[in-house]
Amino acid sequence: MNYCQYYPVDVVNGPGTRSTLFVAGCEHMCRGCYNQSTWRLDVGHKFDEKMQQQIIDDLNDPEIPKRGLSLSGGDPLHPANVIEILALIEAIREHCPGKDIWCWTGYQIESLSLPQWQVVKLIDVLVDGPFKQEQRSPQLPWRGSANQRIIDVEHWLNEH
Repeated sequence: MNYCQYYPVDVVNGPGTRSTLFVAGCEHMCRGCYNQSTWRLDVGHKFDEKMQQQIIDDLNDPEIPKRGLSLSGGDPLHPANVIEILALIEAIREHCPGKDIWCWTGYQIESLSLPQWQVVKLIDVLVDGPFKQEQRSPQLPWRGSANQRIIDVEHWLNEH
């Protein structure tokens, strides 16, 4: 897996102060996407153990307390990213207790594959659905278009 950008301190991509990782690779290629530079799988930097440890260290930094981690892109649930995203989330759960994890994806929760579900079951919030230019609204919190949903994963699983 490659990543395009990492922000150790971010107050835009989810609630509170967070760390945010933008991965490479997106199959959706939505018209009007603000992050087209992340679509290709081979852009950016190779995600490795050093980067994973940096994220863990940043999430546990007492100087700047973080609420959690945001995963965006590209698409963290791109089939080529799922294995490494799962390993990252498992490491966060082990080494960063109490931190929440948000994930943005162009896939809809109802159509996720089994490997994608393995990831989603371990996160707190999924923002799902492709960006739709005709439903764009800058006033929406944490999403770009009205069709995208902010899903509390535990609640969703209990309801379905």
